[in-house]
Amino acid sequence: MRMRFPTIRRCPGEGDGKKELAPPCRNPFVHDLRFTPLEKAKIALMTVTLFPIRLFLAAFMMLLAWPFAFIASVGRNEMVVEPQSLWRKFVDVALRTIMRVMWFAGGFHWMTVKGRQALPAEAPILTLGPHSSYFDAIPVTMSMSSIVMKAESKDIPVWGTLIKYIRPVFVSRSDQDSRKKTVEEIKRRAQSGGEWPQIMIFPEGTCTNRSCLITYKPGAFIPAVPVQPVVIKYPNKMVRKGVTSLGSVFFFSPQFLPVYTPSEEEKNNPALFAHNVRRLMAKALDIPITDYSFEDCQLAMAEGQLRLPVDTCLLEFAKLVRRLGLKPQNVEKVLQEFGNRARKMEGEKLGLEAFAHYLDVPVSDMLRDIFSLFNEEDNVIDIREYVIALSVVCRPAKTLETMKLAFRMFEAEEDGAITVAELACILKTALGVADLDVSRLFAAIDTEDTGKLTFGKFRSFAEHHPNFSEDYLSTDNTGRNGCPHQPNATPNATPNAKPQTNGFCPDFSPRDNHHDTTAACGSVKKHN
Repeated sequence: MRMRFPTIRRCPGEGDGKKELAPPCRNPFVHDLRFTPLEKAKIALMTVTLFPIRLFLAAFMMLLAWPFAFIASVGRNEMVVEPQSLWRKFVDVALRTIMRVMWFAGGFHWMTVKGRQALPAEAPILTLGPHSSYFDAIPVTMSMSSIVMKAESKDIPVWGTLIKYIRPVFVSRSDQDSRKKTVEEIKRRAQSGGEWPQIMIFPEGTCTNRSCLITYKPGAFIPAVPVQPVVIKYPNKMVRKGVTSLGSVFFFSPQFLPVYTPSEEEKNNPALFAHNVRRLMAKALDIPITDYSFEDCQLAMAEGQLRLPVDTCLLEFAKLVRRLGLKPQNVEKVLQEFGNRARKMEGEKLGLEAFAHYLDVPVSDMLRDIFSLFNEEDNVIDIREYVIALSVVCRPAKTLETMKLAFRMFEAEEDGAITVAELACILKTALGVADLDVSRLFAAIDTEDTGKLTFGKFRSFAEHHPNFSEDYLSTDNTGRNGCPHQPNATPNATPNAKPQTNGFCPDFSPRDNHHDTTAACGSVKKHN
């Protein structure tokens, strides 16, 4: 089995049959932090010299802004906008100036604003993207627009007072109806005819590495009012890599695009409205769009023992499962049923029609996309691979539960054990990669050199070696893990440098000097 991206790409909200831009193979939720020795030396030097000074100045500016924000917020009615009196205008200008000095102290010496920011009456909502770092707060301080924030933020000393000044829409995690109330408040403000300040929203809902625009959440588009897209650009290479050390000089260039007025169809379909705005912003940024979402971010960052690699195909699989409605409500029960049925099939291969019958769904283009992820050369799949991938997507933090299910489907009847080739098939599927060498891991567990492993031995080893995936599966080679087509290598990086991923997703490139355990899963048979 070689997990790979299917070629069909359709827009989820369109009915014209147009194809979606193909998603990048690179995981959009992690950063590639490979640096040349010179870059590392610069970061180290600036961090111990200039960084403390800039940090002190930035903190001082925030403290200086606090009394202005406090005075302006005293006695304010959160449901009514007070008239913009002369002294409030002075406070607004003072805070903007202080915030600009703070960002200057933080390293942003040059800010080039392109386009014209619309008035609140013209576009009550500003949609910003891509969202990649806390530096994206710069447009908020430049315009003093409202934002959507966690309710807990208002209780943070100093920062909470500054936040309350811009009249944010607070979201409470403890309130079960918070999401509904948030949408209603956004709608109320957006339909006030420009009476309220504009609301800045990052519709992606999470941070990415700027390689693409992921699925937009519909909250900013439900009010069905004109929005102004704002694209954020960082010409500085270090910021694009995800480095946020205050020891560098940064460049920031927001661009205000023309106001986007929704059609009647878009007003009645927030998902279509969001998709069309996202496509417009992607074109301005010259990056692709993909159907990855915040849920995929949670999958990529799950705290399981098997961390997904940078170029995993499981994000694509999760997206297709979600769009087809194949993610079960009762996860444990459904996975056990699937596992029992797959075990009885004993590795029997299924074609597309049989696969559709197995899932009890009709054949569709999206089902073909899922099928192609596991498709072998003779257009059949091993249903056990689908069950393993579904288990990872539904419960990414429960590594041992997924492995237990996999062992049960692959193990031999007589001894309840699997071979090294079967372990390779299981782990390649669980990680969503095309090639993976597991010989070191297998040898470390099979200390008696029997050539077989039981789940009991694997579980005992995993409990004593919680980082077994990093210790026994990671390698220094790059370019062969994940999907077959790879993004361009980082310029100036050493050929065998390991892609770094902010601690979320280690690299699982295969070694070339081990035994051949990377054969396709389709060749794995029951051992005797």
